[in-house]
Formats: sequence, structure tokens, C-alpha cells
Amino acid sequence: MSAHSLPLQQFIPSASPLVFGCMGLGGSWNEDPWTATDVDFAQAATEAALEIGVTVFDHADIYTFGKAESVFGELFRRQPSLRDRIVLQSKCGIRFGDADGPKRYDLSGAYIVEAVEASLRRLGTERLDILLLHRPDPLMVPDEIAEAVSRLRAQGKVGHLGVSNMHAGQMTWLARALEQPLVANQLELGLGRLEPIESGTTFNDPQAAQLPGAMAWAGTMEHCQAEGIQVQAWSSLARGRYTGDVARDPRDEAAHALVRQLAQRHGVSPEGIVLAWLMKHPARIQPVIGTSQPARIRACGDATKVTLSRGEWYALYEAARGTALP
Repeated sequence: MSAHSLPLQQFIPSASPLVFGCMGLGGSWNEDPWTATDVDFAQAATEAALEIGVTVFDHADIYTFGKAESVFGELFRRQPSLRDRIVLQSKCGIRFGDADGPKRYDLSGAYIVEAVEASLRRLGTERLDILLLHRPDPLMVPDEIAEAVSRLRAQGKVGHLGVSNMHAGQMTWLARALEQPLVANQLELGLGRLEPIESGTTFNDPQAAQLPGAMAWAGTMEHCQAEGIQVQAWSSLARGRYTGDVARDPRDEAAHALVRQLAQRHGVSPEGIVLAWLMKHPARIQPVIGTSQPARIRACGDATKVTLSRGEWYALYEAARGTALP
């Protein structure tokens, strides 16, 4: 594998450096039906993503109560050739509250099969290229998960399996039962969420106490690199904290100003700088673009046009963390 290729490309050569996150498609987060306007909105966002070279489209069965998948399925009906041009990824394992219990995680074998088949119906397709387990379930049994995934693979309904929001120990435990390797782990990661990186940087320093949640991620980035697991970064733009016209929080002012300074220096958008910071990491992180606004999606394409220096990378890191490194 080339030093510049993505870990995911060993399994899916057409995987792009950026992922389009479809969470914003389908309208409101309620059970109201989707409309033709929602499909038009999804089409505009999808076309913008395709324009910047995105091939990986990330869904989840819960996004806008299933409507994100449904409107994407309508795009396939409008343009059948679209399905063959993209890598289709979706997630399962989060259940909303119902008569059987509160909001919960469910990675039982039966529910994984049920959720995948429901996603395929909404998407109007026969296969997910990648299935991610959305959240670790305290009641999950790896052998049961492995059996369900093996059955779905044998039926041609799932190509590859990955996870989301799992640390190194959980991935190791799960992988022992699987016939095929995990291909991806999707984490909240970026200038606005540093813990997975901080867990290594401050491991042997009192600064670790400033981000007590960081230690839970100890070894996760290293595990993914060692095992060839693609790190995907959700909320990679930190909901616009560093790319807007002004910093919304005084604590972000230094990082916000530096992002704009570097954008001007390199002749790219602020979005390009924020994502390029992630892509500089040796894990070859795949940022997930969360915005559905075509102009901002196109701005994210600048991430592939710039390589930050080590000095610039560390300057952004220090500005975002708010204090000098140990």
C-alpha cells in the first residue's frame, strides 16, 4: 500500500479522501414524511460532493428517522447510474425509545440483520459496501455479531464491516470473532475534539487531567494504524467553530484567527485548512463532511490542495487545545 493511500483503499480502491456525511438530508428529525423538496436538497448536496471528488457517502439508519436513506434512495431512482459511482456506507445499532424501552444500543445479531434489511429497502439497493456498528453496545456478543455479519455477507447484502465510536480494546475484542478484518472506525475527531490525539500526547504528563476523557482513547489511533483500520472523523468541521466569519466562543479566537491566516497563506478556504489538519496525521484520516450546503461542501474540496507543514500543524494543535504542549 502506498504511503499516501488510504487504509480503506486496500479493500475499496475507489474510496475518496473525503466522505460526505448524509445526516443533514431528509428534512426534520421527526416522523413527518419526506418531500420532493427534500430530494432536491439532497441532490444539490450530492452533486456538490461529487464535484470535489467524493465517492464515499455515509448514512445511518437513524438519520432524520430514516428519511436520509429514503431520499437518497429516491436519488438512485432519479439517476440509476449513481449507485455504481459511489461507495455506500451506513450504520446501525442505535434504537430510539419505544414501548420496549428507552433510547438504547442494540448490536444483537437479529437486530443487525433487521436494521440492514430496512436500510436496503429505504435506499432501494441490494448492497451496502460498508456497514458500521454505530455505537458499542454493553450487551454485545462478538460471536453473535460475527454470525449475523457473515450471513449478510453471504447474501450479498454487506461488503465490509467497520465500527463507530469504539476504542482499541473494543475493536480488538470484536475482531477476534470476525472472519474478515474491520475496515473503518468513525470517531468524533478534529480541532474541536482532540481527545483521541491528546491520549497519546499527554499520556505521561499532568496535562492529561485537563481532558479526563482523553485517556479512554489511549492506543486507539495507534491500533487503527497497526491494523490497517481507516479512521474516519465525524464532526470534522466542528460545526463551523473555526470557519465562520467570527469566532462564536472567545476560547476559539486564537484557533479561528490562525485558520483564516493559514487559509490566506495557502490560497484555500478555511474549511480546507481545518480538514487538511486532520489529513496530515499519519493515520491518513478520512474527514466526514457534515455540512449539506453546496458552497461549503465545495470549499471542503480545498483540503486535498494543501499540505500543512509540521510547524503549521502544531500551531493549530496548540491554538485549539488552548495551552502549550507539555
